[in-house]
Amino acid sequence: MNEVYIPTMNEWQDFLTGAGVRIEDGLVQPFSSVRQEAEAVGEETTFTPLTHLGVIRVGGEDAADFLQNQLTNDLREVTLERSQLTAWCSPKGRVLACFRLFRTEECHYLLLPKAILPATLERLKKYVLISRVTLEDASGECALLGVAGAGAEKLLREAGYDSPPGVNEVVRGDGHTLLGIPGPQPRFIAVGDGGQIIPMWSSLKERATPVGTSAWRLLDIRAGLPDIHPETVEAFVPQMINLDLLGGISFDKGCYPGQEVVARLRYLGKLKRRMYRARIECAASPQPGEPLRLAGEGRDTGKIVEAQPAAREGYELLAVVEIASVENGETIALEKEPQSVLQFLELPYSLE
Repeated sequence: MNEVYIPTMNEWQDFLTGAGVRIEDGLVQPFSSVRQEAEAVGEETTFTPLTHLGVIRVGGEDAADFLQNQLTNDLREVTLERSQLTAWCSPKGRVLACFRLFRTEECHYLLLPKAILPATLERLKKYVLISRVTLEDASGECALLGVAGAGAEKLLREAGYDSPPGVNEVVRGDGHTLLGIPGPQPRFIAVGDGGQIIPMWSSLKERATPVGTSAWRLLDIRAGLPDIHPETVEAFVPQMINLDLLGGISFDKGCYPGQEVVARLRYLGKLKRRMYRARIECAASPQPGEPLRLAGEGRDTGKIVEAQPAAREGYELLAVVEIASVENGETIALEKEPQSVLQFLELPYSLE
C-alpha cells in the first residue's frame, strides 16, 4: 500500500490563510477572545489546526527495533488500530520529549511540539549508528486538525469520517488517520494530507466552533497530559509528569536510555515530586519551567509544566510539585509573583 502522506503542506497553509486563520510563531490565534474560547471548550464542540505540533517519520527495516530500544513504552503494543503515549529520556532518566506514537504499514510517526522537534530529531539521529533506519521531519507533509467535545463523534460521522471508539484507538481513512486522545470530552487528532483535512475543516466549520492553540492546550491541561517544551527538556523523570499513570511507561520491556533510573525509582526509590493540576491568579501567564516556591520560605518546591488562560480569570496549569508540600497543605507560589498562590484542582486520574 502506498504511504498515506504526500507533500501538500503549502495547500494546507494557504487554505488556513484564506480561511482567516491567524498564525503567529506557529500558534493559531484565538478566533474570538482567549477567555471565551476557554469557556467554549468546556461546553461546545470545537476544532483547531494543530500548527504547534510537528511530525517525525521513522522508516526503514529496523525502525520498530530502533524505537523499542529508545522509548519508554512498549512499541509492540502499537498497531494500525492503536497509538500510544511514550517518551524519550536521556541516559540519566530525564525526559527529552513526549510523543504520541502511531504507525502505518510503512512507517512510524511521532507527534511532538514543533519547538523541540529539530533538536530532538538531531539527537535521535545520533543513536541510529548502523541501523537501517531513516528519521525525517515530516511536518511539511502533514496537516493536523484537532476536534473536541461531546458532539465531536457525531459531527465527524455526519461528515463521512469514522472516529476512533476510544482513547489510544486509531481509525484510518483515505489519506488521513484519526487518533483518539485523552480529554475531558471525546477528543481526536486528524493527521493527513491537506486534500483530506481541508474537507474535514469545511464540514466542521458549519456546526462546530473554531478555537486557537491556547484552547486546545487547555484541554491537555484538563486531561493531565504533559508536554515537554524547550524550557523543560531534561527537567523531569517520567514519573514526575505522571507518565506511569498515563500508560506512557512499560516496566516489562527491555532497556532504553534512562531505563535503570526509571525502574529504580519504581522499585527501590521514593518519588518525591508529582505533576498536579491547579489554577492561579497572576499578572501574566506562567511559562513552562518557571520555578515555584514555598510561600514565606522561598524554598524551591517545583516547576510549571504548562499554563493557559482559564475561562473567566486566572490560569489553569500543570506543575510538578513536591508531594509532601501538597499533602501538608503548604502554600505554594510563583517565584516571580510570591502573592500568586496555586489552588489545586482534581486530575481525571488518581495519583495513588
